[in-house]
Amino acid sequence: MNQTETRKPDFDFENFTFGVQSTDRMLMAAFKQGEWSDYRIAPVQSVSLSPLAMCFHYGQTVFEGLKAFRMTDGKINIFRMESHWKRMNRSLERMAMPPLPRHLFMDGILELLKMESDWVIDDPDYSLYIRPFVIATENKLGVDASQEYLFMVVLSPMRAYYNKPLKVKVETAYIRSARGGAGAAKNGGNYGAALLPQINAKKEGFDQIIWLDAQEKKYIEESGTMNILFLLNGKTLLTPSLSDSILDGITRDSLLKLAREEGFTVEERPVAIEEITRRIENGERVEAFGAGTAAVISPIETISFRGKAFATYLEPDAGMYRLKNKLSSIRKGINPDTYGWNQLLDA
Repeated sequence: MNQTETRKPDFDFENFTFGVQSTDRMLMAAFKQGEWSDYRIAPVQSVSLSPLAMCFHYGQTVFEGLKAFRMTDGKINIFRMESHWKRMNRSLERMAMPPLPRHLFMDGILELLKMESDWVIDDPDYSLYIRPFVIATENKLGVDASQEYLFMVVLSPMRAYYNKPLKVKVETAYIRSARGGAGAAKNGGNYGAALLPQINAKKEGFDQIIWLDAQEKKYIEESGTMNILFLLNGKTLLTPSLSDSILDGITRDSLLKLAREEGFTVEERPVAIEEITRRIENGERVEAFGAGTAAVISPIETISFRGKAFATYLEPDAGMYRLKNKLSSIRKGINPDTYGWNQLLDA
């Protein structure tokens, strides 16, 4: 990999829009003739592809999202890096794409972060978002799996993805994914198909949507681009059980483990939307929140279903804030990392 001197970024870390600005460098590798090669770190650059490149036609695009944090001791932490590598390879397998070797993903991102370390500033509300992705690049219009691919990693500064509690609408017309589909894979098609319902919901004054299952449109699956969790009466953390139509969220998994540590009962099972609305109507204390790498924990303040808004619990003593603080403390090095989640770079 090419080595160049790092430099202090000329960037306004207080005022920016997530995902618009990248750092100075990117990681690249190519897959041809059955193997990954041409690993390199280079300045961020445009990529030239033929209009026949298969990524434009048949949806072979897979991505991941993870974060780097500046810890209290000055080191840089890339959170649950190996889990993201494993999930990316599961997505690649589902989309008939070649797996990424561990050294390419892990060592490549570590080397890139070393060179871009000045972009990881010491600020409790800041992180550096890491976006690895693979696209099909073979020039061929035949409907088949590509034989050539490009792997890239770009980095983008990030603050809070959502800066206020969300108003969400239960989506009853569209579905995100059906059983037997590719809903558990982070592929571009899942997200592209979700855009129209999200746009429609925002026109109606909502921030996001809740997806229901494809078959009965009865059971909750996800919230927008996040997993969804409920904390019932300050005691039980409830979330839909995983399936091939629900993404195996790494933040979700982290929160479930921490919830058990905190003494919450954890239930992973089918969750009917009418169970949640009934609990709220009956006066139970129901916290609702989305969980994901970009959003971390995003509190939901109202759930609208069949024209009626149901208010959730958002007071300062809500358990979701405790879980968020505990997760943040581990990532920042304030609390011990007993799970081996933190992948550290020296200062």
